[in-house]
Amino acid sequence: MRYIDVFNHFFPQKLWQKMLELDASGNDIGKRMRGIPAIYDLDVRRRIVEQFDDYTQVISLGMPPLEAMGTPETTMELARIANEGMAELVEKYPDYFVGFLASLPMNSPNAAEEEERAFRDLGANGLQIHTNVNGAPLDDAQFLPVFEMAEKYRKPVFLHPARGAQMPDYRTETKSKYEIWWTFGWPYETSAAMARLVFSGILDRLPDLRVLAHHMGAMVPFFEGRVGPGWDQLGKRTSDEDLESVLRSLRRRPLDYFKDFYADTAVFGSRAATLCGLEFYGADRVLFASDSPFDPEKGPGYIRSTIQVLNSIEMSQEDREKICYKNAQNLLGVK
Repeated sequence: MRYIDVFNHFFPQKLWQKMLELDASGNDIGKRMRGIPAIYDLDVRRRIVEQFDDYTQVISLGMPPLEAMGTPETTMELARIANEGMAELVEKYPDYFVGFLASLPMNSPNAAEEEERAFRDLGANGLQIHTNVNGAPLDDAQFLPVFEMAEKYRKPVFLHPARGAQMPDYRTETKSKYEIWWTFGWPYETSAAMARLVFSGILDRLPDLRVLAHHMGAMVPFFEGRVGPGWDQLGKRTSDEDLESVLRSLRRRPLDYFKDFYADTAVFGSRAATLCGLEFYGADRVLFASDSPFDPEKGPGYIRSTIQVLNSIEMSQEDREKICYKNAQNLLGVK
């Protein structure tokens, strides 16, 4: 079986060095990224890819989001370095990297210009954005040009969660404890961003926009009952604003919009989560992804476990090929 891994992370060398210069204190990049050589060392990454037969990657940046790294001028420079570096890797090493997701300085009013350059001039196969922009929701009007540009070029938008310990779990506290912000916070972040795109009407306004929600669509498949019959009653629980009019303004049921998202298999080797996501989205909308190199082995672990999980699930050969590589070819235009 061929595998195209559509969601894994890498920093081109020039960008990595620039980020280290900007983050001398180590507060932004942090020990997590600095302690994983496969996310910035090309030789290490290539050796990991070589461990698997007929396996290639579509690469995207890791955390933090570029917009968290400085002023709009600084983040625009970082985005240009990132996208050019990614394009160079794909050109030089096609047997390892078959494509890349562009990154944007989402705190810049010129983000869509860099997006168009990445699509038009650099050959980006899609776009990675985070579930909020320095705390602002994605349905804020300032970000609409980014989604419009993605629809114009028919490039998918991949949603990556962004949430830190500074967002507490309880009002009486000042930070999230025990990395709850990551384990449960990230799936919530992604799900909330999906909901904002649905209820704001962006998906009605841009009917050809294609969006992939990282980590098998986050919370949505498991909470199908809440997303479906639950949100069919939008406004019944709210008295201080008219949410029923929001429901009436949508062209379809909320559940139908959530079914239109794409999802990936990056669930850290969970068979139960994979089965749940496949049942909800179907084989046509699930793409193989590992989230490498964030496993305990710092590279190959999640690739191996994701392949093992898929191999353990009974499905037709046609569906298996769709999930493992054909959906990536169709959605991202990779060879």
